[in-house]
Amino acid sequence: MSLVIASQMEEGFNAQLRLHPLGPTLVVAPEVEPWSTAADADVLIARPSPAWRGAKTQPRPLGWPGRLKWVYSASAGVDFYPPWLLEAPIVTCGRGVASEEIADYVIAAIFLQAKDLEAVRARSPAEWINVPLGRVAGSTIGLAGFGAIGQAVARRALALGARVTAARRRRDLPSAVPGVDLLDTLDEVVASADHLVLALPGTNQTRGLIDATVLAKAKPTAHLINVGRGSVLDHDALVAALDAGALGFATLDVTEPEPLPAGHRLWTHPRVRLTPHVASNHTLVRDVLLGKVSANLDRFARGDSLTDLVDRALGY
Repeated sequence: MSLVIASQMEEGFNAQLRLHPLGPTLVVAPEVEPWSTAADADVLIARPSPAWRGAKTQPRPLGWPGRLKWVYSASAGVDFYPPWLLEAPIVTCGRGVASEEIADYVIAAIFLQAKDLEAVRARSPAEWINVPLGRVAGSTIGLAGFGAIGQAVARRALALGARVTAARRRRDLPSAVPGVDLLDTLDEVVASADHLVLALPGTNQTRGLIDATVLAKAKPTAHLINVGRGSVLDHDALVAALDAGALGFATLDVTEPEPLPAGHRLWTHPRVRLTPHVASNHTLVRDVLLGKVSANLDRFARGDSLTDLVDRALGY
């Protein structure tokens, strides 16, 4: 099977992909207009580079999707791309590639909030003070988003003795992680949580979903952690809730936009920990992505259905 793959990935990744048994021809997709390879390639491996983000409001390029049979997004989310990317015959994504890394980040944030050892560190006899620490076991971790990331968080949280709650569209299906309490609504999950984890995809339906009305359901001591998309959280509502003492703390690895403008209150708010979209630890998950791409290439060659298909209607 003769296959031409245009790739936006780094050379090390491409070199490994050239060793696939199919013997594909790898060409480098240009950074300026990566979609221009559609006329000459069968497969496009894309990443949410500045060119794609800048093209979100641009019309579909002439001839798109051209010769392409398949677009593979290296990222799990496709919200960074223009809508016309989904017009390719098949679109798959890196769903679940970084879920374990992101779940580790979430658990680290929970422990840092519950047991901030640096805050109680003693540097002299005068600071030798018995300070009660918070608990993880016995706390409730609420999941807004129960996909690969939410499930990875749930497995870790349950092992630590926490209660885990989640809401999802199909309550009639058994939980993907035994032991998770599936509640009827997002509001119930928010109200239950000591630590509320946002692991939602960025879509038109989720934009601004976590707003003032939803945050009003949270416990005043609750810790909000956003590792999904910045667009799902109303930042003004978050700042207002923190200022009013209606929410305890927020750990944010994603914002909208990224980075936030200079001077934005979230940079320096005393109840916010802001990190620069590092939870996915993307440089360490390239091998996982390569394995997924290679396995899907095998399926593609056999004519089998591919995994990690993007649902055009849902947008993820």
